[in-house]
Amino acid sequence: MTWRLLLTVLVLANVVSALAVVHARHEHRQLFVQTNRLDKARDELNIEFGRLQLEQATWAESNRIDQVARDRLGMKFPEGAETVVIRP
Repeated sequence: MTWRLLLTVLVLANVVSALAVVHARHEHRQLFVQTNRLDKARDELNIEFGRLQLEQATWAESNRIDQVARDRLGMKFPEGAETVVIRP
């Protein structure tokens, strides 16, 4: 009777262990897919960030600022006679 009981316990332990392995493998695959998806999203965000940095650098160029100041705001460099020097 004890051999039968021991054999039954060992078989049940083996089945439970196999089910645990299957569950762990399935969870690992799901996490791997999620990691790949997040890596791809990270890469896309890094590309977009690089584009935005380039755009910011383009908008902040001194030539561009000078051109916008002249065209949109009607600004110009003062003539010599228009310059006033204030001394303390």
